[in-house]
Amino acid sequence: MSYLVLARKWRPKRFAELVGQEHVVRALSNALESGRVHHAFLFTGTRGVGKTTIARIFAKSLNCEEGTSAEPCGKCSTCLDIDSGRYLDLLEIDAASNTGVDDVREVIENAQYMPSRGKFKVYLIDEVHMLSKAAFNALLKTLEEPPGHVKFLLATTDPQKLPVTVLSRCLQFNLKRLDEGQISGQISRILAAEEIQADDSAIRQIAKAADGSLRDGLSLLDQAIAYTGSNNGGALREEGVRTMLGTVDRTQVGAMLAALADGDGARLLQIVATLAEFSPDWNGVLEALAEALHRIQVRQLVPGVSVEADGIDVEDFAQRLRPEVVQLWYQMAVNGRRDLYLAPSTRAGFEMSVLRMLAFRPAGAGQINAEPASASEAAKPAQTASVAARQEIPAPVAKPVAETPPAPVVKTPPQPASTAVAPVAGTSAAAIATAEEWLQFAANSGMKGAARQLAENAAFVGYGEGVLRLSLDAGFDYLRSEKSLAELSNTLASKLGAAPRIVFDHALGESETLQQRSHRERSQRQSADEENFMNNPDVQRLIQQHGAKLVPDSIRSFDE
Repeated sequence: MSYLVLARKWRPKRFAELVGQEHVVRALSNALESGRVHHAFLFTGTRGVGKTTIARIFAKSLNCEEGTSAEPCGKCSTCLDIDSGRYLDLLEIDAASNTGVDDVREVIENAQYMPSRGKFKVYLIDEVHMLSKAAFNALLKTLEEPPGHVKFLLATTDPQKLPVTVLSRCLQFNLKRLDEGQISGQISRILAAEEIQADDSAIRQIAKAADGSLRDGLSLLDQAIAYTGSNNGGALREEGVRTMLGTVDRTQVGAMLAALADGDGARLLQIVATLAEFSPDWNGVLEALAEALHRIQVRQLVPGVSVEADGIDVEDFAQRLRPEVVQLWYQMAVNGRRDLYLAPSTRAGFEMSVLRMLAFRPAGAGQINAEPASASEAAKPAQTASVAARQEIPAPVAKPVAETPPAPVVKTPPQPASTAVAPVAGTSAAAIATAEEWLQFAANSGMKGAARQLAENAAFVGYGEGVLRLSLDAGFDYLRSEKSLAELSNTLASKLGAAPRIVFDHALGESETLQQRSHRERSQRQSADEENFMNNPDVQRLIQQHGAKLVPDSIRSFDE
């Protein structure tokens, strides 16, 4: 006898057997009982939450031989045929495999004929967003005004890809992701019916790994039963499921938090080495660490809420760790997951994440009463709290100093050849003015690429007798290509009326380049920003009262 997988064996056959989705069931049941059944329905939601299952039950409710109702009998030939997938008037179409206009045209032509057995001909189109644009256009007219004996049930995981013209012709129902409690409850009921014993922690692990999809959860349950041999009289144990899923022992997460709280780096790395023997998913370990920190923070700031965490004494850590430290470590765990793929190896990336927590562990991190801070202080806005506890996140800054408005653009950069100007070797007013005109030209020339970079990194030396003398550091010689020099010469010619001869000198002149001026002005603004930030009363309070330290080079002005 062939084996039927759990996801198919325990597929709901009535609305009452569905897990979750009560909002959809209620709307469909009311429509069926009142006889006000729309001709087109769209079911959306992630994989494995019941889209096609609801569509099939709905088709059965429409065509049950006992009459149209929200409770099909489940015993007549129509109900049995729909359950077994051989009912002629329920046509299931996989849009992922039948995307073309010819496939839709066949549906349209067949829709004109009366159903062979039941009251309604039902078209269930799965993954409808995969239809081509031409196919949607062909379907639209029939979808808007179908024959009275036709109902369309559309299902998709990606409703954003459907044309608005299709969405407007359907009643849309969004199916929710199932929470871990709903998936755990269904798995427990199925295991009881299958007479298989299981640890509660094993069931919770499977429910968590299902990630909101009951079908995924039942597939993982099938895999766990096969892996642990539970179908041969054994029980589904936590250790076997954890090994199969590659998840971390939560007691190890608690041990890591204890080592971090104690500032014991050697013990911390020893725990990591023990974990490595089981080849865990290091991303999953960081996720488990972040989950534990989340539960600890909830216990600290909202004491009345019930909090549970396998293998972790939440109450103990809530007393031992300061709230701001929990926030900091949580952010490091989340950021560590984001950056894990960039690390030389996933284990190295994980170790750096927990070592970062150790490195940024402030004095008294494991002594919550060392420096009392209220919950309101712990939840201060980022403008004042970001420097607390030697935080690694760049600190915000006070409003930047207003920049000096740029000088007006000079329309005639270097002076024409008929007016000789002394080189900028001295300090004459004419020399300074001419150097300033060169900078304005470099900033507003309209050139791009290498020619623009050449102008921005060249300092003005002098101009006279049709010769423009510039100073260029040897490190920028690569910018003096034939193409960039030609573009610079042509641009100057358009400004002056004639192209000057350009001469470069590697000796550094007294004038600034445009790049040097930009760096100098930015440095001045940065110094002013840092001074304003450090003089902020809130920052001073955090430093004096909580021992906060500023991360070097972390201050940035708002416009950056």
